[in-house]
Amino acid sequence: MEYKIIQECKQKVLSGEVLSLKETEDLFNVSDKSLKILAQAANEVTRKFNGLKVDIEELNNIKKNGCSEDCVFCAQSAFYDTQIEKYQLPPVSEIVHGAQKAKNDGAASYCLVAAWREPSPSDFKQVCEIIEEINQRVGIKVDCSLGFLTQSQANKLKELRVHRYNHNLETARSKFREICTTHTFQDRIDTLKIARNAGLQLCTGGILGIGETRNQRLELIFDIASVSPEEVTMNILVPMPGTPLELQTQLPKSEIIRTFAVLRFLLPYSIIKISGGRELILDDEGEELLQSGANGIITSGYLTMGGNNPQKDIQMIKQIGLEA
Repeated sequence: MEYKIIQECKQKVLSGEVLSLKETEDLFNVSDKSLKILAQAANEVTRKFNGLKVDIEELNNIKKNGCSEDCVFCAQSAFYDTQIEKYQLPPVSEIVHGAQKAKNDGAASYCLVAAWREPSPSDFKQVCEIIEEINQRVGIKVDCSLGFLTQSQANKLKELRVHRYNHNLETARSKFREICTTHTFQDRIDTLKIARNAGLQLCTGGILGIGETRNQRLELIFDIASVSPEEVTMNILVPMPGTPLELQTQLPKSEIIRTFAVLRFLLPYSIIKISGGRELILDDEGEELLQSGANGIITSGYLTMGGNNPQKDIQMIKQIGLEA
């Protein structure tokens, strides 16, 4: 029966149709015994609509720590004593150098990330100057993740040829109040709408393993799909000392595969990227997920922790028959 469910859903998506709520629920709740079949079906969908190419991205955390929001998973929140390095916006030349390195490493895009609720006028002006310098000197796609935006700020980013705006939903709407009290789930949805209204492509996603139920993971991917993002970034929680989730139990790999696979059925054309946690939580650093619906990775490090050497990741991608 489960094999039939998976095959019927696969054929429907391959034919350009959209799964119903009931079909998606049935797909998401197949037994672990059927996970390999589900993953193979998701891989077929990925290959048809996205080919063999794996999207590689590098990040630059341009302002670290001291964020005014109380997200319980975040080592950069000012609410928690996590003993991480702190710094404000570094010199423009340093960030431009990072962009050039990312391009040389083979990254398709370079994302500027800042730990704040929203940029102040002066910080936003500095970020715009950084983007202009990268455009002039490097020539790599620039993405941004700067928190909440006004419409005029989003319009300015579009004017500067920012490719994509990242603002993660983090978790299910029904779970959100447990992981953050200083803003709402709807605030995040509204920010994505502002970015879309400016003509920016959207990147959104969440964190798996923060204590959510399976139904809440399904709820999250429905909400992600509802905004039709060009890119999805799915993180796997790495419990950070000093945060309320530092003792959180690790999510089984089967639940991670399940989530990535069904996301692919809902978003056949999108880049679905394995983000933070893959090097530490997954025993194969993402190989299986890249054959289960994912078609992108972040390399070289994340916001508060290091990552793989880009050449190591490129080698891994080629070893499984994909293209970097």
